[in-house]
Formats: sequence, C-alpha cells, structure tokens
Amino acid sequence: MRPRTPARPAVLAPVLAAVLALAATLLVAPATASVTGSATDRDGRRDLRGALVDGGRYVALGDSYSAASGVLPPDPTAPPQCLRSTLNYPHLIAERTGARLVDVTCGGAETGDYAEGQYPGVAPQLDALDRRTRLVTMTIGGNDSGVFIGSILSCGALGVLSLGQGSPCKDQFGSSYEDTIRDTTYPAIVKVLRQVARRAPRAEVAILGYPWILPRTGGCFDQMPVAEGDVPYLRSLQATLNDAVRRAAAATGSTYVNLNRVSEGHDACQEAGVRWIEPVLQGTNPVIVHPNALGEARMAARAMRVLDLVP
Repeated sequence: MRPRTPARPAVLAPVLAAVLALAATLLVAPATASVTGSATDRDGRRDLRGALVDGGRYVALGDSYSAASGVLPPDPTAPPQCLRSTLNYPHLIAERTGARLVDVTCGGAETGDYAEGQYPGVAPQLDALDRRTRLVTMTIGGNDSGVFIGSILSCGALGVLSLGQGSPCKDQFGSSYEDTIRDTTYPAIVKVLRQVARRAPRAEVAILGYPWILPRTGGCFDQMPVAEGDVPYLRSLQATLNDAVRRAAAATGSTYVNLNRVSEGHDACQEAGVRWIEPVLQGTNPVIVHPNALGEARMAARAMRVLDLVP
C-alpha cells in the first residue's frame, strides 16, 4: 500500500466544509447475493413473477438508499423532503417486472418511521401496505440511533484534524457504534419486518443490505476525509450493520439481498463509472455518500436475481 502525503492545512477548509455538508444532506435525506430464511419456494417465486407481470401491487419502503436521494430526476409525486428519485431501485424493478409500484421511500427514514409519520403530512410507511400487496422491498436501519450519521461525521471530522493519519475515530469510539447496532438496530429491524408481514401477509418481503461505502483498506482521503486507520474501522461497522440486516431477515422469514460481494470494488473511492457510491469530495451527486444511478441500477438487478424476477 503506497503511503499518502498528509493534507496541507490550506486544503482542510474545503474538506471540513464537505463534511459539514454531509451532515446537512443526511439529516434532510438522511458476497454473492443470497436468500436467507425466505418462506417462498421456487414455485412461489414463479407465481410472484406472474402476479407482478399482471400488474401486481409492489410497495417500496425504506430510507435514502431506497429513495436514491440525490439521483436525478426527482420523483414529482414524492414529498419534497423525501428526495426520492424516479431512478431508484424500486422504480427500476417495477419497470422491468410490470408491477404496480407504490413508492413511499423517504430519505432519512428510520425504522420508527414505519409506524409513525416521518414528517407532517407524510403518512407512516406501513400505511401503504395491504393484503393485496405481493412484493415489498426496503433498505432500512442505517439511520437508526444516528449511527450512520454519527460515525461518518465523527470519523470525517477527526480525520481532518489528524490530517488523515492514525485511527482517531476508532480510538475515541471503540465498539460503541457496533454495540448500538447489535443491541438496538437489530431488534428494531426485526420488529418492522414482522409489522410488514402482518400488514401484507401475501407479500414476498425483501430487505437489501447496504453496498460498500469504503474499500477494505487505504481509503482516499482526498475524496473521503477519513483517517487511513479508520477506513477498516468504518468498513467493520458497515459489515456489522449488514449482518444485523441479514440476521433480522432470517429471524422473520424475509428475503435478504446480500450486496457484500457484488458491490466490492465499487465503493466511493473508485472512479466515476465504476463507483456505486458518491464520495464527499469530487463527486457528481448533490447528496454525498449515497448511491448514484449506477448503484441503484445494480441494486435493482441484484434484488431481481435473488427474487428470481429476471425473465
């Protein structure tokens, strides 16, 4: 691994400004794919394909990774504060399957926004479900307890202060973020998956993991202002979150769409046209550290393959 030259003080101001911009966007918006614990067998999947082709009801729930916050064009039917795109993975799945999409994804959503309205005038996401629903997809859990926001902001700020050296975030926070995911986020995801199953008993319920934000090691301080030693720390945090999603799916008989292997090498440190996630600096989307259009398309493709919806 080639050592990186420490950032000059003159460039710290724009980097810190970008980290603060990340806070604003997150607060406003926010291995091989596998099926774990699915209650639907292959014959059932064929029935699902047929139902969707005939205009079956497909409800999309979840946060900004489901809504594709920052990807243009915006969905004109969505509440403005949800920052939903017409190129999010639910729209792409619906287009390819012929399903009748009801999209209530919303940037910044937490598991608690399933049962209660996220914003005034925005209904609880669970209200979109009924017994006619045949497919439900979601990405959820990353915003719970402020873990995603807190870790990115804290590690970014500490990375700037350390000029990208050492592991100041790991040194300060230790296992606290991962402990919160295991103790708080995991049971919250289990709860919402059970609520979804009760509201939509005929539906196939799929929950996607989060595509990799950072590489295994090294990082890219000029694009993602995280200290080099904190790159594996944040990567481990995301692995813990994805494992919580996987375990919650298994505990509730839902389908888990594992993006770990397929998103490897497509993190925010890669060049445009390769990366699925936009970096803090030198990116192309206004909502940083979120999937771009390519990422949403690949998430849609993987979900369809796992759900056996590919024609």
